[in-house]
Amino acid sequence: MTGTSFLFSLMAPQGSGSSGMAILLFQIVAIGLVFYFLVIRPQGQARKKHADMLAALKKGDEIMTTGGLIGRVKDIKEDRVTLESGTSTVIIDRARIVRIGDSVAPGQ
Repeated sequence: MTGTSFLFSLMAPQGSGSSGMAILLFQIVAIGLVFYFLVIRPQGQARKKHADMLAALKKGDEIMTTGGLIGRVKDIKEDRVTLESGTSTVIIDRARIVRIGDSVAPGQ
């Protein structure tokens, strides 16, 4: 029995109403799996890669922020990074860094 014929046999009308509930449950589970593999899992992987990239941040790295500021890291504190760009110094939130050197954060 092929996969398609198996699915058609599941969808065929039966004498009892419980098979309709089984098909509905199967469809809900299938939609949930598709949603997990196409949306939730890739976002989690991208979040982990971004966190790993930020953990490797060190003084002297050239970075770019979500706002487009480009400069070199002057100082790093827990969740704040001091960025030196040209003649100015700016303090930014570490999570707003999207690029370190040539490595770009996932999803950017």
